[in-house]
Amino acid sequence: MGRIFLFFLGMFFCSVGLAFGILYLNLMTMGYSFWNMVHFIISRFECQLFFFGILLMILSWKGRYFCELLLRCRVKF
Repeated sequence: MGRIFLFFLGMFFCSVGLAFGILYLNLMTMGYSFWNMVHFIISRFECQLFFFGILLMILSWKGRYFCELLLRCRVKF
């Protein structure tokens, strides 16, 4: 149950971060250079949620296989 919640929370953070990242891409039309735009996007907390969400999804996904491997090692044939 906890891993499912962690996965959906990560998915929510990814979608929010990606939406704000796409919205901030409009800065190119206002005359900002590419590197100024990249620096601004990376420094914003809303866009950092994208990377935090990916990390949460990976952690929720990896935990399942780790427990599954432990169960397989303890099985005696």
